[in-house]
Order: sequence, then C-alpha cells, then structure tokens
Amino acid sequence: MSSSAEIRIRDLHKSFGDNQVLRGIDLEIGQGEVVCVIGPSGSGKSTLLRCVNLLEEPTEGQVFVGGTEVTDPDVDIDAVRRRIGMVFQQFNLFPHLTVTENLTLPQRRVLKRNKAKAAAIAAENLRRVGLAEKMDAYPSSLSGGQQQRVAIARALAMGPEVMLFDEPTSALDPELVGDVLAVMRMLADEGMTMMVVTHEMTFAREVADRVVFMDGGVVVEEGTPDRVIADPRHERTRHFLSRLLDPAMAEVEEEISGRVGGGE
Repeated sequence: MSSSAEIRIRDLHKSFGDNQVLRGIDLEIGQGEVVCVIGPSGSGKSTLLRCVNLLEEPTEGQVFVGGTEVTDPDVDIDAVRRRIGMVFQQFNLFPHLTVTENLTLPQRRVLKRNKAKAAAIAAENLRRVGLAEKMDAYPSSLSGGQQQRVAIARALAMGPEVMLFDEPTSALDPELVGDVLAVMRMLADEGMTMMVVTHEMTFAREVADRVVFMDGGVVVEEGTPDRVIADPRHERTRHFLSRLLDPAMAEVEEEISGRVGGGE
C-alpha cells in the first residue's frame, strides 16, 4: 500500500443474499485527497462507503484506513471509527438535545472528554460551519441545511482523519445546498481526506481531485474531474452524465420506461 494512502480498498465484494452489490472494487485515496463517487442509484456507491467503516461488512476483500485493516476480524473497530467522520443523507440529530449537547454527547461518551473541553471543541466547530449563534437552539428550529451543518460539526468535533459523506445534500431543498457544499469546500481546502458520494456535479468538478464513476457494482472509470465529467471515455458514464445534467431528458426516459414497464 502507498505510504500516503489514507484509504485503500482491495478486491471488495458485497452481497445481500443473491444480490451482488459490489463486484471487486479496487480504490485508493491519498492523504488529503478528495474523491467524489458518482453513479446511478443502485450502483453500490453508498454500500462501498459504508464498508469503509464497517457499517456494512464486506463479503470478501480488504479495507485499510490509515494503514489499519478494517476488515481484519481482530481489529478494534471502535478505535478505527474514532478516526473516521461519517455524514449521512439524514441528519440523525437528537431532537431533545440542543445543538451544543448534540456535539458534546459523543465527545464525552466516546472520547471521555470533560464537559468544559467538549463544549469548547463544540463551539469551535460550530463556528467553522457558520453556526456559532445556534449553540443553544434545538434541531427542530433549524433548516435542513443548518441541521446538516450541525451534523458535519458533530463529526468534526471527534477529530477525524477521514471524512465520509453519503449524499449529504440529497435531502435538502435546492436553496439550502450551497451552504453545506461551502463547508465541504472549506474542509477540502484545509486538507481533509474526503470520500464523497454525490450527485452534485459542480462540487465534484470544482473540488474533487478525482472522480470515480460506478455502475453495476464496479468502477467503470476514474480520473480527474475534467477527464471523467467533461470527457468521459465510457458510454455508461456518458449516458449517466447526460441524464444527470439534462433533467428534462431524464424525465422523458423515465416516463417512457414506465409506460413500457406498465404495458401501456
């Protein structure tokens, strides 16, 4: 494994019963690198991401994070997960706790920080995501974009070496997406190693060091954003991007598909 690799995935397979979701993934992400994983629904993107911190256990293959084999049966997975921040589509905030309490609870329980230190770290990370004034607010009073930024701050408060993002803007109204992406750009500028499953092509084009296109449980192609997004080599990639970048065409195709499937 490369000495600068923060994440290494080798011949990774994942099946759910007879459904093969991942079919031999090989991928390496360098320290400080931002890799965006794109592809159609059902291509295995989120499953791949969840295998990195063993939220899904691979059927076969190996995953390394910072030189530690996550897939080793004897690994201390809790210790590994403390080095990995994860941000999901849904915010997963505790509704009965304030924003500060949502950030301090995992620090105190997992990292055993005292109340004062946890609160100071919470305040600093809320400032980083532009929500210093929301320390005492409850999640229900926040917009979806603000809740997602709180979720990012919560992950950052744990001091991760790697950040995993699983479609972090997919549950947001369009006008709220920009603030979340701005925080992710900030993290990229700071040198955070990031693996991002996303449909936000502008973000991938402007921020990613590499773009990985997946379909059918395999990596179809990967390269710089200019190469994969602007000049894809594979027909599957071209078709996906044409539908993603032209929503009107996607709607027409879905309508035709529905009619055919429904026997109309």
